[in-house]
Amino acid sequence: MKKTAKHFCPHCQKEVSWQDNPHRPFCSERCKMIDLGSWFSENYKIPGEKKPSEDEEEN
Repeated sequence: MKKTAKHFCPHCQKEVSWQDNPHRPFCSERCKMIDLGSWFSENYKIPGEKKPSEDEEEN
């Protein structure tokens, strides 16, 4: 018998089945789009060094 791991939607924390789920890791298209909107509005950021602007590079 194969034991499957439990997965939870990163947005709403609802338990999600990964098998045959076109929205995985999310539970729905709605949660997927809310997460994408958070990236676009820069609520999520990946840490790293800030790239100098073009004005700073010329000096």
